[in-house]
Amino acid sequence: MKQTMFQEKYPVFFLEVSKEECRFDQFEKVISYFENCVKQHPKASYIATFDHYAHTDSLEEGEIAEGILAAKNVVFCFGLKLPNALVMAVRPRSFGITEYADKYVISFLEAPMPVANQAMEEWSRALHK
Repeated sequence: MKQTMFQEKYPVFFLEVSKEECRFDQFEKVISYFENCVKQHPKASYIATFDHYAHTDSLEEGEIAEGILAAKNVVFCFGLKLPNALVMAVRPRSFGITEYADKYVISFLEAPMPVANQAMEEWSRALHK
């Protein structure tokens, strides 16, 4: 698991998993895995899965980087507290799952809640055989 500052503002965690090392042999199985992780967590709520690739591909001006075969977001919420209106700006959360010919890249924005980050890291790392 690595962390970077995407566009010098957004703290993003990401993990590259080669297809040889992945527990799942198909992109849709990886997506289902993350959906199920969220659905089974007692404090998380699954919202939707968004096909970012299909959306971008459908736009006349849409651009997709070379090598990307598929890209979906598994959207969910870990909202344990609603202390004020500003917390709404950082919710809900999502996993970005991108497929390349030889690997999957899992990415997510750092959450302001350690328990959420820990779960997201554990779920991502568990993709390895």
